[in-house]
Amino acid sequence: MNTTPASASADEQPERVARWVYSPIGRSIAPLRSYWRKNVVSDVDHQAVVAKVALECPATARYFLMVMMSAGIAILGLLLSSGAVVIGAMLLSPLMSPILGVGFALATGKQKWLKISARSLALGSVAAILFAALIVLVSPLQTVTEEIAARTRPNLLDLMVALFSSIAGSYAMIRGREGTIVGVAIATALMPPLAVVGFGLATLNWTVFFGALGLFITNFLTIALTATLMARLYGFRTSLSTRQGWFQNVGIFVIFVAMAIPLGLSLRSIAFEAGAQRIVTTEISNAFPEDAEIGETSINWESEPVQIGANVFTPEFRTGAEADLTKRLTQRLGRDVTVSLDQLRVSTDPGAAQQAELAQARVAEQAAATERQVTAMIERMAAAGGVARSDVMLDRDMRRISATAKPLPELTLQGYRELERRVAAATPGWTAELRPPLLQLPRVATNDEGEPTAEGLASIDLAIWAASRTGVEVMVIGNAEEAAAVARALDDADIITSITTVPGADGVELAWSTL
Repeated sequence: MNTTPASASADEQPERVARWVYSPIGRSIAPLRSYWRKNVVSDVDHQAVVAKVALECPATARYFLMVMMSAGIAILGLLLSSGAVVIGAMLLSPLMSPILGVGFALATGKQKWLKISARSLALGSVAAILFAALIVLVSPLQTVTEEIAARTRPNLLDLMVALFSSIAGSYAMIRGREGTIVGVAIATALMPPLAVVGFGLATLNWTVFFGALGLFITNFLTIALTATLMARLYGFRTSLSTRQGWFQNVGIFVIFVAMAIPLGLSLRSIAFEAGAQRIVTTEISNAFPEDAEIGETSINWESEPVQIGANVFTPEFRTGAEADLTKRLTQRLGRDVTVSLDQLRVSTDPGAAQQAELAQARVAEQAAATERQVTAMIERMAAAGGVARSDVMLDRDMRRISATAKPLPELTLQGYRELERRVAAATPGWTAELRPPLLQLPRVATNDEGEPTAEGLASIDLAIWAASRTGVEVMVIGNAEEAAAVARALDDADIITSITTVPGADGVELAWSTL
């Protein structure tokens, strides 16, 4: 009787299993396998675990709401550089469930479950990125903070964190210890990298974008694949054949190695920079007297040559310090460097260096506060004039800010003047000037004696303001006596005027002479 290839394959499979079981390695681990099956795997309610994991995988309205709220909190915490707020976002994030779903689906070979989990994860990730990017676009804060920068350079330690966290999370899910998932969510920090991806997208900073995306992919793959191994270890029933199972194991191993190599190189680079930072600090300290102190040190590793800057509080200047340090650090670091030192002379009294450093920090803080004030002032003036920030003129020496306003519907000269007052009130110590469009000037009401009334005086005052901002000549129209009186008031305020006499006119009209 002839045997088909399919039946031969089916017959060979038990034979291969038997060869493995009765091999020396198989016999040595047989007691452990038996103990594991009887005392560990047998206690797991596999159906309940699968139902529990699958229940959290679909992309429901609640899932999207929690994803976006978590992303919003995360990006605000990152922009404010607040670790506590970022932790709050991690606690809300529901992304761990579909990732574990992907892992368990791979282990059990359930294609439909895998598609549902992968779809939920993809849609949730996109929603988080876009929502975070939207918040960044409307936020006045778009600076790369330390919290953001910390999530742009994934390394091997991040992979290890995700690995251990996934083991803990998978064990908690299998053993019914869901409370542990909270700690795992904090450890893996799935949402903050997505929020940073959104930041990079909104600011078009592709270094931040791809760095944070790499960290998220590292966490996702590590958690999912580790969950797959944990599910198989705990005996979850699978539709995969022995051959497919081995292929899956080899594939997981290859993926881990492929991730570990670049992440290890990144960790090595970070370790080198940390060591180089100590070398730089030591060399600068050795170049000055013992009672000198090193303040803030900055190193730009991306530049060529490497740029090193530092503040030194010293009782005596060293004129050749920069050249000497450049030579020594080039030799020790093995890279071309340029050193720029800001030497601040202090007395030899105890604590003088600390006091000088504190004073410098206060000056820097004051300068930063001034820059924030100037930025806010420019934004207010741009909003008042309906123009772009680049159209606002700033004179730091004279402390004057000005802009030429665009015509806005139904806004009078008095409205533009009020906008200028609001900007000026919010920027004490600065002169704010908003040049209005050449709108119709107000009419000057007069009394029986030909003198301007209280309302007329207010009209003259408004005309003086508008003419002083625009620099355009004002034409005074009315009977000779009243027109001359109004013209004198304008002339006293250095406004250029011309008079047009209209005998018998009641009141005085004002107009721009160019119209």
